[in-house]
Amino acid sequence: MQNLLIHSVHILDPSDNTDTFGDILVKNGKIVQRGGNTTCCGAREIDGRGLAASPGLVDIHVHLRDPGQAQKEDIFSGCRAAAAGGVTSLMCMPNTAPPIDTPETVKYVLGKAEKADARVYVCGAVSKGLCGQEAACWRSLKEAGAVALSDDGRSVASSALMARAMRDAQLLGLAVCAHCEDVSLSAGGKMNEGKISAELGVNGIPAAAENCGTAREISLAASYGVPVHICHVSTAVSTQMVRCAKQHGVPVTAETAPHYFSLTENELLSRDADFRMNPPLRTVKDRLAVIEGLRDGTIDAIATDHAPHTPHEKADFLSAPSGVIGMETSLAAGITYLVKPGYMTLMQLLRLMTCSPANIIHIGTGTLRPGADADIVLFAPDEEWIVAPDKLHGKSRNAVFKGRRLTGKVKLTVCRGKIVYSNTGL
Repeated sequence: MQNLLIHSVHILDPSDNTDTFGDILVKNGKIVQRGGNTTCCGAREIDGRGLAASPGLVDIHVHLRDPGQAQKEDIFSGCRAAAAGGVTSLMCMPNTAPPIDTPETVKYVLGKAEKADARVYVCGAVSKGLCGQEAACWRSLKEAGAVALSDDGRSVASSALMARAMRDAQLLGLAVCAHCEDVSLSAGGKMNEGKISAELGVNGIPAAAENCGTAREISLAASYGVPVHICHVSTAVSTQMVRCAKQHGVPVTAETAPHYFSLTENELLSRDADFRMNPPLRTVKDRLAVIEGLRDGTIDAIATDHAPHTPHEKADFLSAPSGVIGMETSLAAGITYLVKPGYMTLMQLLRLMTCSPANIIHIGTGTLRPGADADIVLFAPDEEWIVAPDKLHGKSRNAVFKGRRLTGKVKLTVCRGKIVYSNTGL
C-alpha cells in the first residue's frame, strides 16, 4: 500500500474541532500525522493548496439495490458513486430482492463490498420479508455483521414488533432506523398533499402521514427508554416533535436529506418524476423548519436516501417509483444551500456528514485523528459546477439536482488509505 503525503491543505475535522492548515501523512492505511509540516521518503505527494480536507463522508441511508436489482445499481457502482461524492462509509438499506433479513444476505453484501470503493455497513431488516409483522432473527443479523435494523421503504406495521425491535436492538448494540409513515394516510399519494398536488390533480401524501409515524416511534422510545433514529425528516411538525423529545431526554436522533433543505413541492410543477421521492418534497415552511432543525442540533445528520431507478422506470410521472440519487451531490448541496446562505459554517456541515452519523450507527469512522483509518476527502469549497446526470458514476440518472449550479467540488477521495477517486492531476 502506497503511503500518501497531502501538503498544505485546510484541515477540517469535526470529531475534535480541528481547523488548521498543514500536512496529512498516511502510512499503511492509517493517518500518522495531521497538521504541521512533514516529509516522507517514497510517499505519493499531493498538493492540497486551495483545498479542504475532511474525514470521508458517512452516509447512513443508501439503497444499493444489490442483491436483486442490479439494473438500477449494484454494490460496486454504488460505491463508485459514493467515492466520487467523497463518501467513504455508507450504510445500505435492506429493501433488496431478497431483503436483507437473513445472515446469508448480510454476508453476501459484506463479502462483495470488500473490493468496493467505499466501506459498506449493513442495515438488516426488522421483519421477515419487510412485511412488518414477524421478526427477523436480529441476533443472527448482528453476528453476520449488521450494524442496524430497519424496514426502510415502509414503516414497521406492528407497534408491538417495533417496540420489541427497539428494546432488543439496544441489548445487541444495534441502531434502529425508523421510516416514519402512517400508510393509511399516505396510500396512493404521489407527492406532497397541498396546493401543488391540487393544481396538478394528483393524489397527495399529507404531512400527517410522516408526523403520525414519527409520533409513534418517539412514544415507543420515551415509554421504554430505548434509542430510535428517525429517517429522512421532511416536515416542520416532525422536526418539532424530535426537538421536544430531545428536550425531555428521549434518546432520539434524526436525519434529513439534501433535497428537503434545498427544494420544495414547486419542483413537481414540471411533472418530472425525478422530483418524486418518499417522503415527498414539502412546502417552504417545512424546508425552513428542517434547516432550523439542522442549525440547532435537532437533526443530527444529513443522509442522502440514495435511491437509484432506471430512466425507463422514471419516464412516467405518475407510475414511476419514488426515489432520487444523491451521494455525488450531497456535499455540494450542503455547501450551496446551507453554508453559502449563512445558515451554518462549513465545520458544522461536515459534522452533520461525518462524525455525527458515524456515532449514530456506532462505527469508528468520521475522523482524521492520528491512528485512525485513512478515510479522507479533499474538495474545493468554492468551485462551482453544473450537475450533469450523464457524467455521474452510478448506474442511474435520477439526480434531483440535475442541471443546477452547485458550489463545492470533490477532488480526491481516499478510503482505507487508497485513492479511490480523483478528478484532477493530484
